[in-house]
Amino acid sequence: MNFRGLLCKRVFRHEILYLCSVIRNLDNDRSIETLYNLVADDDDRVAYNALWIFSHLTTEDSRWLLKRRNELIDQLLVEAHVGKKRLILTLLERQPVEKENIRTDYLDFCLSSINSAEPYAIRALCLKQAFAQCRHYPELVQELIACINMMEPFEISPGLRSARNNILKQLAKSK
Repeated sequence: MNFRGLLCKRVFRHEILYLCSVIRNLDNDRSIETLYNLVADDDDRVAYNALWIFSHLTTEDSRWLLKRRNELIDQLLVEAHVGKKRLILTLLERQPVEKENIRTDYLDFCLSSINSAEPYAIRALCLKQAFAQCRHYPELVQELIACINMMEPFEISPGLRSARNNILKQLAKSK
């Protein structure tokens, strides 16, 4: 299947659902690999649409991305396109974060993005990812709390405020 040809234009919901079902029904690993290769395409629209389709795959289908976690993080750290950053963070948020697979460069990115000028969605996703990584280490939890305390609750979006409050509740429960 020519995924690139389909992804070089605007992709509508029904097309996304169709492509997800095609991936499920074809040779799953091969078709997902083909789609994944388009995530790094030079054409931002093709890469964005490939990420958009990955965000619509079922949990079972997206388990394949676990082995590509480091590649996704590497791409995120150099990505300038805001939409692709948000989608990569969304894909990473769906993956479990174990104590042994924490990357300090990714953690630093997340912590520094919490109070940055990034769009609210990216800041909220970075906050969630920072918590997912920091919760394993008490000293990192303190650093996360310091970042959270620098946030002005009345100057942020309701979504970011909600993510902040939920993480503070989880931190309070874990003490």
